Amino acid sequence: MRPVNHRACEDDTVPQQEMSVDEAVERAVELARGADRVVLGIAGAPGAGKSTLARRIVTAVDERLGAGTAVQVPMDGFHLANAALDALGRHDRKGAVDTFDAAGYVALARRLVTADEPVVWAPDFDRRIDEPVAGSIAVPRATRLVVTEGNYLLDTESPWTALPELLTETWACVVDDAVRVDRLVGRHMRHGRDHDAARAWAVEVDGVNAARVAATVSRASRTVRT
Repeated sequence: MRPVNHRACEDDTVPQQEMSVDEAVERAVELARGADRVVLGIAGAPGAGKSTLARRIVTAVDERLGAGTAVQVPMDGFHLANAALDALGRHDRKGAVDTFDAAGYVALARRLVTADEPVVWAPDFDRRIDEPVAGSIAVPRATRLVVTEGNYLLDTESPWTALPELLTETWACVVDDAVRVDRLVGRHMRHGRDHDAARAWAVEVDGVNAARVAATVSRASRTVRT
């Protein structure tokens, strides 16, 4: 059964509800208590805390409702491979909207929503090698909550535009820009860049993507202050 899209059922004149992280976790647990598959999307700029929130939700749901109730599926698994980015001349802005297999990600989202296969295998992203890894995440039919997160879940360019109506709910992580940039600098340094290079990437490359994401936050069903 296709999950009810709560965003589609709301009056667009109703202001977005902003939640704390704790409130978001409680909301996700309640969504997971139903009998049908729920696919929750979490959007946000680079460094907004999407993956951290998704992991916290999956941990809380599994602790309360049983192991395997929830699974995290990142959009980052649909990064184009570095060799493909090199061939396209896009490696120096990896993370931009055109450095992902958007159609592939939307197709996976449809399979996750339909939930009529014994198991769906989703790709993951390995930050140690900076590459996507196919067939890494198993989503059995019995999984009740799938949490998928990424930058462009609310984007206004096709095929991303299909996602808000496809997913049960799509939330947006919001955070002060200074905090977000500091997180990114730390992340890039942990993965091998020196401080100056890490900050330059966080501001000049991630910053462009963050501006694109910020313009789409109003499309979210709820926002989460991270």
